[in-house]
Amino acid sequence: MKVLIVTADDFGLHPAVNRAVEQAAREGVLTAASLMVGAPAAADAVCRARELPGLAVGLHLVLADGWAVLPPSKVPALVDARGRFGNNMVRDGVRFFALPAVRRQLEAEIRAQFQAFADTGLPLDHVNAHKHFHLHPTLLEMLLRIGGEFGVSAVRLPREPAWAARRAGGAIAGSTVAGLLSPWLAIMRRRLRSARIAHNDYVFGMSDSGAMDEARLLEILGRLPEGVTEIYLHPAVESGAAIAPSMSGYRHADELAALLSPRVRAAIAACGAATGGFQRLASRPGEARHAA
Repeated sequence: MKVLIVTADDFGLHPAVNRAVEQAAREGVLTAASLMVGAPAAADAVCRARELPGLAVGLHLVLADGWAVLPPSKVPALVDARGRFGNNMVRDGVRFFALPAVRRQLEAEIRAQFQAFADTGLPLDHVNAHKHFHLHPTLLEMLLRIGGEFGVSAVRLPREPAWAARRAGGAIAGSTVAGLLSPWLAIMRRRLRSARIAHNDYVFGMSDSGAMDEARLLEILGRLPEGVTEIYLHPAVESGAAIAPSMSGYRHADELAALLSPRVRAAIAACGAATGGFQRLASRPGEARHAA
C-alpha cells in the first residue's frame, strides 16, 4: 500500500508562507503543515489553520536558525539578545550533549514550544524539527519525553531514499550523506518503535530543499515507494531572501506552483496513494512503518 503525506514546513515564518499554505490546502495537493510557534507570523498561521479543517497541522520545533518562544533571559545559553538561535548545529549539538546547564534551558524551550502549540487549540498531527535537528539523540529524547505529555503520536523520520540524494548531490556526495545519517536514523527508528510513535518510511525534500518544483514532484511520484512517504516543501507567494536571509536560493514560488499543478494532482491519483496527514492515516500508531 502507498500512503502519501504532502507537508509544508515553516508555517508561520512569514505572511507569504501562510498565504501559500492556505492556497495550496484549498486549491492544491497540500495535506499537512508544520507550524513554527515562535516565528513572526505564527498568529496569522494559526488563524488560517482554524479555517482549514482538512489541513493536518503539527509542531515544527525550532532550535536552530529561528526564534525561541522563551525570552532570552530564560535561555541565554541558546539564543542571542534578540531571541534567535544560531546556525552552528555541530557546535550546539556538542553543547546539548555535554553541558547540563544548556540541556536544562533546552528542555525548558522545547516544553514552551509544545505548550505554545497546545495553546492554539489545534490538534497535534505530528512533530518534526527545523533542519531535522531531532536526529540529535539528546533532542530526540526530550522531544519524545516532553511530547508524550502533550499527546505526540507521530514524528518525521528524515530518511530519504538513496537515489534522491545521489541525484541531487552526485553519487559520491549522496553516498557520503547517506552513510553519515545512517547510524542516527537507526537510533531514531529504534526509539520511535520503543515509544510507540508512528512515523513515515521515507521522506523527500532533504536533497532538493527549496527546489521542489513540478518536475521534481512528478519524478518522485513516478517512483513513489510502497509504504508511508512524506514529501515536504517550503511554499510561499514570494521567494528567497524575501522570506528569510538564510533562504536566498530557495524557489518558494516554484514550490507553491508545484502544489497547485494539475499534473501533480493527476500523478497522485495515478499512483493510487492514500493521502492525508499523519493522524488521519494512522491505523496502528507506534509500530514501525505505521503512520498509516
